[in-house]
Amino acid sequence: MTPTGPTTDTSGRADVATDDASATEPTPAPAITAAELPSALPVAEVAALGHAVLDEVGTVVVGMREPLEVALAAVLAGGHVLFEDVPGLGKTLAARSLAHALGLDFRRVQCTPDLLPSDLTGSSVFDPATATFAFRPGPVFTGLLLADEINRTAPKTQSALLEAMAERQVTVDGRTYRLERPFHVVATSNPVEYEGTYPLPEAQLDRFMVRLAVGYPEHAAEVDVLSRRLSRRQEQADVQQVVDAATLLAMQAGVEAVAVDDDVLAYCVDLAAATRAHASVEVGASPRGSQALVLVARALAVLRGRDFVTPDDVKAVGVAALAHRLSLNPQAWATGLAPQRVVAEVLRAVPGPTTARAAR
Repeated sequence: MTPTGPTTDTSGRADVATDDASATEPTPAPAITAAELPSALPVAEVAALGHAVLDEVGTVVVGMREPLEVALAAVLAGGHVLFEDVPGLGKTLAARSLAHALGLDFRRVQCTPDLLPSDLTGSSVFDPATATFAFRPGPVFTGLLLADEINRTAPKTQSALLEAMAERQVTVDGRTYRLERPFHVVATSNPVEYEGTYPLPEAQLDRFMVRLAVGYPEHAAEVDVLSRRLSRRQEQADVQQVVDAATLLAMQAGVEAVAVDDDVLAYCVDLAAATRAHASVEVGASPRGSQALVLVARALAVLRGRDFVTPDDVKAVGVAALAHRLSLNPQAWATGLAPQRVVAEVLRAVPGPTTARAAR
């Protein structure tokens, strides 16, 4: 029996009791069968719904259309998203708005140094009435989990998300509990203040399909932010639901139905291989990196109304999909070289395929 999603009280802790059966019997976590897969939506419908979601989120989140498009593409590709930028740029608002527009259950965890793994996954609590232990699901049992300032919590707690992100399940007290679909993690990280923070380990970073930087808004966009805040006369900004969880699964199935030409696949592999051979890189992108590159590029192509992927789609997501997977050598760190620059150099140096289909 699969536990239902938790409800969160004012303290932010999940507090949901399961019935006796779930407390005494382990919950299996089988793979999704073909019969459970939703019907795939056509590319045109996925694109229309995707733009409707972005337009709705854009009513409250200003000046972030491009990173939000890549974030939505990562969600459509079934992945997780890391926003890494300075505070105050609307990363948390963007994650919450995206969850509401997609119709997903939403939970937010404020990561702190004293956050425990059980605060995310849940724990077994003794019930004096039945003299048994009942599993109380944590906030990870949701549709979209926002791990705010994930680099402020200890590595042990960061690692508690690894199984959930990779396997869509959690194991507590030797029992495995399957997470409902869809399940996505959106995390934020502050790259400028390092006191009291714990850098994400490479294994954790590698589980994020993309890492995005928001950047400061342009002058007109920042004026628009102030104007909208004054116009609504309250801090809260509401986003209307555009789709629901079932429709999102059908959109993801529509993306999965799109084939990718062999030459584009080879181009993605060439890009990943070039990061491994770069003089400034100690550890380059793994096959998971090249896979993320092609999956996000395919979803971006679908959002743009095409049923095929072009090299430009790959280049558009190259930095977001590969840069956080690189480990630079000490000489590169000493000169202040950023992984984003390395990927940008690779994108310029590696020739694209000449036989990829053009727009039809």
